[in-house]
Amino acid sequence: MKLFNNLFGKFQKGVGIELSPQRVNLVQLRKLSQGLKLETLTSVSVPEGVFVNGQIIDSSTMAQFIQQALTESKIKASRVATAVPGRESIIRIISVPAELDDKELREMVLNHEAGLHLPYPREEADLDYQKLGYFIDEDGIEKVQILLVATRKEITDTYIKTFEQAGLQIDVLEINCLALIRTIREQLRQFGTQEAVVLVDIEFDCTEIAIVVNGVPQFSRTVPIGIYQMQTALSEVMSLPVSQNIEEFYEISIPLTSIDEGKTDVHDDIHEINPGMTAMMKVLGELTDELRRSINFYLNQNENFEVAQIMLAGPGSGLGQLDEFFTQRLNLPTSQIDPVAALSLQIDEQRYSAVERSGLGIVLGLGMREAE
Repeated sequence: MKLFNNLFGKFQKGVGIELSPQRVNLVQLRKLSQGLKLETLTSVSVPEGVFVNGQIIDSSTMAQFIQQALTESKIKASRVATAVPGRESIIRIISVPAELDDKELREMVLNHEAGLHLPYPREEADLDYQKLGYFIDEDGIEKVQILLVATRKEITDTYIKTFEQAGLQIDVLEINCLALIRTIREQLRQFGTQEAVVLVDIEFDCTEIAIVVNGVPQFSRTVPIGIYQMQTALSEVMSLPVSQNIEEFYEISIPLTSIDEGKTDVHDDIHEINPGMTAMMKVLGELTDELRRSINFYLNQNENFEVAQIMLAGPGSGLGQLDEFFTQRLNLPTSQIDPVAALSLQIDEQRYSAVERSGLGIVLGLGMREAE
C-alpha cells in the first residue's frame, strides 16, 4: 500500500519487522484474555553497507535478510507492519477549525496544511493524520488538534520495493517513535497533562529524541550519535577494528564521577579513566549536550510544561549505568526501558538478556498492531 492509509489503523494479520543498520528484527504477538503472548521473536544480523543513514541502500540484499528472518521464525506471512526512522519522517501537531466535515478536513490537512509544514514539495510526500482532540483557542473558536506525519515518497517506495522482493506486502508503514510509544503507553499514562517525557532511542548510528506529552510526540529530532560513534571513539584510541557486533559494547559500564558544585561537564573528572573510555565519554558528553539543547528548546517554546522523566530505549540504552549518567549530568530522573516488562510479556530469560531486550521497543510496538 503506497500511502500511509493504515498508519493509525488496526493491523489484523501479519508480523512486525524492524530494519536497522545491523539487524532485522521480526516479532509476532498474540492477544490473550490477559495481555499479550510473544509467539515469535527473531533477529538476523545485517552486514555493513546495506542500511545506511536511515535508508535502505541495497534492497535485494535486505530482502534476503528479511526472508531469512521469516524462515528462521518458521512462520508464513504475506503482510507486515514496518517503520521508517525518525530522520526520514516529519511529525507535526497542527490545529484546524472543528466545523470541517471529514472530507473537508482531509482536503485541508493533506493538501493545504501539509504544504506549510513540509521541507519538500507536497507531491514528493506520503502523508497521514489522526485527530487528537478538540479545544477552544484564545479567540473562542473550537479547533481540532491533528497529528500529521509524512515521509518522502522515495523512502516509502524503497521500503515497498524491498518487502516486495521478500515476497511481502506492507500493510502498515509508520514512524519508529510511534511504534516505541505504543510499547510503553501504559508507562506514559502515569504522567500528567503538563508533564513531558523525553524518549531517547539510542540506535546503532544515531539517537532519535522525541518529547512526548499525553502519549503524543510534540517535538522530535535525530542526532548522528549512536553505538557506532561510541565504538569508533573507543576503538581508534585502543587501535581496535570497529565492528557491527555490539555484544562487547554491553559489557561496558560507564564510570560515574562525583560532580562538585558548578562542575557538570562530562570532561571534568575523567583523568583516572583509561584512554578508550575517555574517548567514549567525550562522545557521550556530546550526546548529553544535544539532549540538553533539545529539552531547553522545547521548554522555551512551551513554558507551561515541565520535563518529568527521561526514558532510554534502543540497543544503546543497554549500556551499563547510562540512566544514572544522564540523571547526574542533566539533573532529570532517567530510566532504562525494558519493553518486555512494559508489555508484561512472557519470554525466555536465558535467551534474551535485559540489555538485549532494551532494543526491542520498536519491533514489539509494530507487532502490537496485529494483536490489538
